[in-house]
Amino acid sequence: MALYEKYPLTVFNSLNRQKELFTPLVADRVGLYVCGPTVYNEAHLGNVRTFLTFDILYRYLTYLGYKVRYVRNITDVGHLVSDADEGEDKIEKRARLEKIEPMEIVQKYTNGFHAVTKLFNLIDPNIEPTATGHIIEQIEMVERIIANGYGYEVNGSVYFDVKKFLEKYDYGKLSGRKVDELLEQTRESLEGGSDKRYFADFAIWKAAAENTIMKWNSPWGKGVPGWHLECSVMSTKYLGETFDIHGGGMDLKFPHHECEIAQSIGADGKDPVRYWMHGNMLTVNGTKMSKSLGNSFLPLELITGEHPLLDQGYSAMTVRFFFLQAHYRSTVDFSNDALKAAEKGYKKLMNSLKAVKSLDLDFAKQKGESDGDVDRMIVELFENLSDDLNTAKALAVLFEMSALINGLSNQQVHPNTLSIDSFKKLASTFSDVIENVLGLQDDASGSTNKLNDVMNLLIELRAKARADRDWSTSDKIRDDLQSAGITLKDNKEGTSYIIEN
Repeated sequence: MALYEKYPLTVFNSLNRQKELFTPLVADRVGLYVCGPTVYNEAHLGNVRTFLTFDILYRYLTYLGYKVRYVRNITDVGHLVSDADEGEDKIEKRARLEKIEPMEIVQKYTNGFHAVTKLFNLIDPNIEPTATGHIIEQIEMVERIIANGYGYEVNGSVYFDVKKFLEKYDYGKLSGRKVDELLEQTRESLEGGSDKRYFADFAIWKAAAENTIMKWNSPWGKGVPGWHLECSVMSTKYLGETFDIHGGGMDLKFPHHECEIAQSIGADGKDPVRYWMHGNMLTVNGTKMSKSLGNSFLPLELITGEHPLLDQGYSAMTVRFFFLQAHYRSTVDFSNDALKAAEKGYKKLMNSLKAVKSLDLDFAKQKGESDGDVDRMIVELFENLSDDLNTAKALAVLFEMSALINGLSNQQVHPNTLSIDSFKKLASTFSDVIENVLGLQDDASGSTNKLNDVMNLLIELRAKARADRDWSTSDKIRDDLQSAGITLKDNKEGTSYIIEN
């Protein structure tokens, strides 16, 4: 019996606003799509939480015995600064500010994103498609939408006809938004004139301005695909017209995910996603995280501790553990005190992990009086994980296991209270869930790899500072590393580092 049969997974489906038994389209296979980053800036901590949530989902589905195809895209064109249909492309704006090519911005921040995912031990997706790599497919989807009567062209732009769509389908079923309620929110933007026939229509292809660098030929003239379109195209291309799970942050429900549903139905007549899953937001000391408030965090600032709201640095695994203490659908409040508490809990768990791997005791050959406790804890552990990924409750069970392991290690619990078979189950389950499902690693092990990840982030941050002519920041990174015994070496191939003995 596969584990997914023994511990059936339930997930909270945002589409129906309730927890539902997860049943994939194909019995032992799962198609999972997650909206990836728009690579115009460094990944921030809110991004990390979202991608961590679906890293846990991917890990757990795999652990349960499913064969998972995990697709997470890279947005490298089409995402405008307004998150809607107006304004400059975020990547082109950044390129203009940094005085480099847009694709240099894409490469730079894609590299940075990948460095962050490695730092936090996120498993790479099976497929990581880019918007620019699927322009042809996006044009083809726009053509299908027009052919089905749900799109119209005006001055080289193509818009999705929401009023036509509403004649047959529900626009707003995922987010709970009613079209009439949206009117006041958009009235001001329409007063200056608009090519749209209806205020709720949205661009699926946008005509490019003369000075736009990234643009492509299309049947409607030179332009770029709409931001929402790319995910409809890439998810269905690699997972099928209808697939199992689509994930992302809560902030993407509307308009991004709502528009995805409409586009896919408009193009192919099929609702694309069976289970929509959304992670909640991150607050800092009770306040929404925002750059303007000065309370946003970049991962590197957490590692170094160089942030006004921190009094020390924290390891990436401490931060990962901190996020796992809360359910992914709950708001997480980030603070220095909360991180300190998480650090203690994380170290306690790692100490137990070391202990259980080194225990060599004379366990009972037959049944022990604590065997039932071990069986109960294992069942509770997987029931909690299968209950919509309740990592908070799963950690509570792991700490109960930890207490038993520590009791055996310090000889406060006699080994003959456990049978050898029960101890093996305890040890393997404890280790597997911590390392392979929750993705936690001992900071003391693999320190060279961790140092490389941190150094790559520092080198990228220094390169950005130099590109921005921010010499004070560039020099500070170099000098602080020098004081710590690490020398940076610049050459034609890039920057390397040497650790002094």
